[in-house]
Amino acid sequence: MKTSARSHMKILALEFSSQLRSAAVAELSGNRIVNLLGSAEESDFRGVTGLVLIDRALDKAGLKPAEISLVGVGLGPGSYTGVRSAIALAQGWQLGREVKVVGVRSTLCLAEQARQRGISGEVTVIVDAQRGDVYLERYRLSPHGRDVVEPLRIIPVAAIPGDAVVIGPEASKFVPGANDLFPTAEMLAALVEPRLAAPAEQLEPVYLRETTFLKAPPPRQIRDKKKE
Repeated sequence: MKTSARSHMKILALEFSSQLRSAAVAELSGNRIVNLLGSAEESDFRGVTGLVLIDRALDKAGLKPAEISLVGVGLGPGSYTGVRSAIALAQGWQLGREVKVVGVRSTLCLAEQARQRGISGEVTVIVDAQRGDVYLERYRLSPHGRDVVEPLRIIPVAAIPGDAVVIGPEASKFVPGANDLFPTAEMLAALVEPRLAAPAEQLEPVYLRETTFLKAPPPRQIRDKKKE
């Protein structure tokens, strides 16, 4: 019996949006079941590059880079540097291997992780946005799935609603009793949709603030006193 190529699709997932960075390798079966083959994570990533995490995950999975056919990237919100690093790795992989690339919001990973831990009802996902603000997205979770109740936005820390379970990376820093939860590459691998694949250069970090640039002043004219 001939097996479809999709049933052998190997996924590399990169989730670098928080201080717990991770890489995972999984296999997507024909009936849309994702089986984890190997993963690696690092919270103290000084000197541990994304390539090191990828090598560790591939080694645990017993696979070679050429066997990867899809790369999933956590797009944040979160560490802008971390997300940009993951996107750069995906771009390089697609350029060298012609793999498919899919981006997934890290808040979606967090919501699904909470759901699989048995948390249900309305859940508020928060991520540090710096400057006294947080990214916030609200979900309604049930054993059957998840729905977005309030789309992702930036709000002041003082405006975090207290009428739902709060989760997120170091969420307890902002809300006492909140559940500290970090997005993982393992969960990311389970959420990627091959049909949503796009050119890697189109991936952008989730960053809701407008980017502003300070225009440089015109060059100053320096008087040459010797000619005066």
